[in-house]
Amino acid sequence: MNDSNFLILYVDSPARSAAFYERLLGRKPAEASANFAMFALDGGLMLGLWARSDVQPSARATGGGHEICFTAPDNPGVDALHARWRELGLPIAQAPVEMDFGYTFTALDPDEHRLRVFAPRAA
Repeated sequence: MNDSNFLILYVDSPARSAAFYERLLGRKPAEASANFAMFALDGGLMLGLWARSDVQPSARATGGGHEICFTAPDNPGVDALHARWRELGLPIAQAPVEMDFGYTFTALDPDEHRLRVFAPRAA
């Protein structure tokens, strides 16, 4: 099987979501149209934002329901991103907390997809 390198989120407004991710990621979309926007992320992953109303075959998915995870190097890195994302006005669904897999917090994008930042627990 080929490597997976593309993630698509169904969104209500690709323009609104593209503006959100441009601010969050500090980069412009690699592609943008009225019903789709795409970002090239570090590590080769592509993030697509597709207008829910234009998805074919139609999707029953509603807002949220997906989680994108970002790894931080350590607990202070998690805290730094938490502070930065709060300054950007992201809704925080879970404040920084130690969990069984590591130190983490969770924010939400405009469609309530979860954005989790974590520092894996040392083995």
